[in-house]
Amino acid sequence: MNFDINKIMELLPHRYPFLLVDRVTAVEPGASLSAIKNVTFNEPFFQGHFPGQPIMPGVLLLEAMAQATGLLAFSGMDGAHKSSLYLLVGIDKARFRGQVLPGDQLQLEISLKRTMRGIGMFDCQALVDGKVVAEAEMMCSSQERKT
Repeated sequence: MNFDINKIMELLPHRYPFLLVDRVTAVEPGASLSAIKNVTFNEPFFQGHFPGQPIMPGVLLLEAMAQATGLLAFSGMDGAHKSSLYLLVGIDKARFRGQVLPGDQLQLEISLKRTMRGIGMFDCQALVDGKVVAEAEMMCSSQERKT
């Protein structure tokens, strides 16, 4: 199973310029998800991070992984995305191991470790050309969406 941008936009409330997942290439609901973000020089954050040496901010790598956890969570909850938000509630063991530059394709690999008291715990990795550039353990929780 994979999701194109239309399915991603159906599941997540994020929109340009803050939607950081372009395609889901594989998903096993309740277990794991693989997704990509095509990083282009036209990304708005490159104007200021850093002029003359554009590097994707680490906090946006974490956000991309967090968005992918939401996609994994909603992939197994038929219709829950319409009434819920999936919010980041914690990040542990975050490490940055490389840089993400314009022209890179960011591969996001997410796996659900466990769910406890409504909080999902995920192992997350971001890779470029098969090399880990960022990793973290993330905790996310569902909340009723305010209309």
